[in-house]
Amino acid sequence: MKLFHCGRCASLLYFENSRCTTCGANVGFAPDVMELLAVDPKGGDTWGEVASGNRYRLCGNYQNQGACNWLVPLTDSHAFCVACRLNRTIPDLSVPRNHDLWVRLEREKRRLVYSLLRLGLPCEPLQENQLGLAFDFLADQPAMFDERAKVMTGHSHGVITLNIAEADPVERERMRSQMAEPYRTVLGHFRHESGHYYWDLLVRSGPWLSSVRDVFGDDTRDYKQALDQHYQYGPPADWQNHYISAYASSHAWEDWAETWAHYLHMVDTLETAWQFGLRVNASQESGANGGPEYGFDPYRAHDFDGLIKHWLPLTLALNSLNRSMGHEYAYPFVLADPVVEKLRLVHRIVNGG
Repeated sequence: MKLFHCGRCASLLYFENSRCTTCGANVGFAPDVMELLAVDPKGGDTWGEVASGNRYRLCGNYQNQGACNWLVPLTDSHAFCVACRLNRTIPDLSVPRNHDLWVRLEREKRRLVYSLLRLGLPCEPLQENQLGLAFDFLADQPAMFDERAKVMTGHSHGVITLNIAEADPVERERMRSQMAEPYRTVLGHFRHESGHYYWDLLVRSGPWLSSVRDVFGDDTRDYKQALDQHYQYGPPADWQNHYISAYASSHAWEDWAETWAHYLHMVDTLETAWQFGLRVNASQESGANGGPEYGFDPYRAHDFDGLIKHWLPLTLALNSLNRSMGHEYAYPFVLADPVVEKLRLVHRIVNGG
């Protein structure tokens, strides 16, 4: 994630900010320029950028629901921003707490969309393009004794469905423990399910399919049977030697989705480190040449080896910092050589070869 500064007072801003906490300026993210802009009202629904005067309107979910902080160029006729236009179904906001859960989901979804835009990946709404993307944010029905009343997070034909209970930290922690998933986050769900979408879009019927099968295995294996076997017997004993997660071992599709999500974790975290000027010296020596420098844009890096060179010492630093604060490892993963090669292939596909 980039660092953002207020266009009025130059104070550092978070990606989620809708107001500068230093000078009080209204701010919004403009995906056309990939910047968080300070804006002033200009009358009606028109807002002008403080620095340049470029005209925008607030996303409908910004103005009416407080659920978004993105802007829409005034020349764009849509009421919603490019991220909110991906929504097909939002929670019933008449139900207590649903608004808060939805806002949390939207916050993480916008981080996904930011990454997709930065990578130059197609990200059009399904309602505007039959190959597009859509989100359904759904809640379990009251008849909890009926398994059919439960919402299953997943992807099908361009539609990513997310159970809004995942936005509840208590429920998510319960599921993390139950499913033995050390890295279960809302953003992780979004990135994983987007992997299934981009499998359909970039791999399934394209020139990369053969290469992907060589690295990820046979995707024609019966999917339901594979998952049933995984949940009944668990992953192979040596799964860490071949897969990024235990779940990735269940089927080639899940291996791809888990690896895709991990690639998005990598480039976004590396960009944050780069923007902060973070430099890690993982050797025992000190000095100017002790470690890699973050003088590069990971979203535009064509050298995958360079990404890995920067990534591994950064994860060591993240884990060490977390342990110093008394927390568990921030990065509970081991990148075995086969996993690195899978990540390399994802990188090649994202960058067009």
